[in-house]
Amino acid sequence: MRKQTILIVDDDPMIVQLVKTNLAAKDYVIIVAANGNEALKAVELSLPDLVLLDIMMPEMDGFEVCHRLREWSTVLIVMLTARGDEMDRIKCLEIGADDYISKPFSVNEMVARVKAVLRRSALSETSVIKSSFICDGLTINYSERSVTVDGNKLKLTPLEYNLLRELALNEGKVLTHAQLLLKIWGSEYQSEKQYLHVFIQRLRNKMDAGAKTYSYITTIPGIGYKISRKAA
Repeated sequence: MRKQTILIVDDDPMIVQLVKTNLAAKDYVIIVAANGNEALKAVELSLPDLVLLDIMMPEMDGFEVCHRLREWSTVLIVMLTARGDEMDRIKCLEIGADDYISKPFSVNEMVARVKAVLRRSALSETSVIKSSFICDGLTINYSERSVTVDGNKLKLTPLEYNLLRELALNEGKVLTHAQLLLKIWGSEYQSEKQYLHVFIQRLRNKMDAGAKTYSYITTIPGIGYKISRKAA
């Protein structure tokens, strides 16, 4: 089985060594970048499975690195934020990160978060019976994990795709916040509604921007979401 590669991006050698040692002990291949420019080059050359990205770096901070990566890459990104800074955490998700870890963090928490993100991105396709989903210009090809709107292919991150896939597989049903958080993020995230709100908005921004007249995801206030066939 191929070993998964993790890129650590941080300008603090002590944190890099701590994270590198503990992730390498879990049999991950580790590469390191000390700044944003090195990180962008490393993703392009090495194609890691996940980027562990610190926000506070000189010259180019983690927000800018994440923004630039999302212009062309769907690599998994977990950002390191200052504990208690809620605005930074929300911003991480809004600009395209898949998760965040607050500093200072325990080694066990960090390893668990990394494993969880990698696990979620590889969500099983075994429950899919149909080969595709088609709804008012939206087409999801399950076997290819591809999504198009009015013929335009969308670039979705693995977690964005898994969330859309879950809604499509339950067409016509309202999926509650708790159901979606449990299915896509896991039991430890069932109180983290901000994850769901931000990821739904990310999907809407990408899907509705390519649509002619439709808005695909319907909000059921206070309950959850569903895929809608009704034109906006």
